[in-house]
Amino acid sequence: MDPAAVPTPLPDLVLWRGDGCHLCDDARELVTAILAERAAANLPTPALVERRIADDAAAHRAFLELIPVLEIDGRRLPLALRAGPIRAFLADALDGCLVAGGGEGAELRGA
Repeated sequence: MDPAAVPTPLPDLVLWRGDGCHLCDDARELVTAILAERAAANLPTPALVERRIADDAAAHRAFLELIPVLEIDGRRLPLALRAGPIRAFLADALDGCLVAGGGEGAELRGA
């Protein structure tokens, strides 16, 4: 089998969350629905992994006030609360395309 034909596994999509964070619960539901949309459209769909910000001192310092934060392959989307920015973030990270208004720094626009 041609090694170039073997698909590269997708990195996990990490949802950084806080304990008792209702916005984080809302983000989980929204991200889960968007991932289901991507799967139904046969688009690359990563596994969703939740991480507690309290368990990682560096993450806690970096984005405590920005949770929920999505992270994939070194890219981050803080305040991941709206479908449009989440879809654009995933498209940019997974589909290899630039979305309207995307590009460098796009992952910082999450609200």
